[in-house]
Amino acid sequence: MATLDDVRAIALELPGAIESIDGHRGGASWRTPAGAFVWQRGPSARDLEQLAALGRAWPPGDVVGVRTDGTQVKEALLETYPGAFFTIPHFDGYPAVLVRLDSIELDQLREVVTDAWLLKVSKRVANEWLAAHPPATG
Repeated sequence: MATLDDVRAIALELPGAIESIDGHRGGASWRTPAGAFVWQRGPSARDLEQLAALGRAWPPGDVVGVRTDGTQVKEALLETYPGAFFTIPHFDGYPAVLVRLDSIELDQLREVVTDAWLLKVSKRVANEWLAAHPPATG
């Protein structure tokens, strides 16, 4: 189980990441100069209406949106980890998933936030970070 404080800690340990507060929704977002890679996401009235029409509801607890490397990665996360990741009609065709923080392990959260950050930094920064943080082998 993860928290918004975990998201904050993971995001802010990544080079060049900053936290800002969204003026529209009032939630925190973590970004680089190229844009947001993870953000706090609550439901809008329209989200709730659309979910109700589908016979679904917004989950309890804190939720964040996370960029993905395309819609194929998004679909793979949704299929493989349906308890942790979900989407809404507003995100149709958009390369991002929503994450139930109370349903994701900290290591998995770290992985998806880091992958999202890698999409929003220069190739040089990404390559330097990846060289300094080789994947763990088991």
